[in-house]
Amino acid sequence: MPRLILLRHGQSQWNLENRFTGWVDVDLTAEGEAQARRSGELIAEAGFRPAVMFTSVLTRAKRTGALALSSAGLSNIPVVEDWRLNERHYGGLTGLDKAETALKHGEDQVKIWRRSYDIPPPPLEAGSEWDFSKDARYAGQAIPDTESLKTTLDRVLPYWNAAIAPRLKAGEDVLIAAHGNSLRAIVKHLFNVPDDQIVGVEIPTGNPLEIDLDADLNPVSARYLDAARATELPAIS
Repeated sequence: MPRLILLRHGQSQWNLENRFTGWVDVDLTAEGEAQARRSGELIAEAGFRPAVMFTSVLTRAKRTGALALSSAGLSNIPVVEDWRLNERHYGGLTGLDKAETALKHGEDQVKIWRRSYDIPPPPLEAGSEWDFSKDARYAGQAIPDTESLKTTLDRVLPYWNAAIAPRLKAGEDVLIAAHGNSLRAIVKHLFNVPDDQIVGVEIPTGNPLEIDLDADLNPVSARYLDAARATELPAIS
């Protein structure tokens, strides 16, 4: 029975500053680093030894994964990076203070942009400070200028099917160090979460989510390794 651990990066500087981050490459805070190391301790205590770690190309996810593996004594595990595991692109909200944005547009509208399944924020303007079209990490890729959770899932799922699922189906355990929304997309897929219920799914920073899967990659059981910081999980059908 393959095991999967989903690990949202530890607290980032813009998490601390309450800003919409998306694809902006900010680093971890000292608290985020501590969360990552604690995640590794929990992974070791669970006896989890992945065959591979997948991560996004963003520093906060890569460093969280590396710190967790080091803390777990697993630094020799191969690591595969791919931009399709990036956080969702927050479009024109990128870089903005969340509280100030709520005051300007109203809390209800901002909640729709942040948490709804298929309504994206306004697109990022070309030439913006946060325009990623010239970033070498995305060369040759048709990158978005905004994303909803639905369009995030649309890019995550092909990568899941092509790169991650085959490793699990081969019986290997897998660790994914990524972001709140790319991991929510995977949870939506695995647990068949209805569109109108995914708004209530929140994955905490720096708390490994262990999912036991059957041969068809259906969840059999799931738990957060730090039960004191756990959030509610979708039901397993």
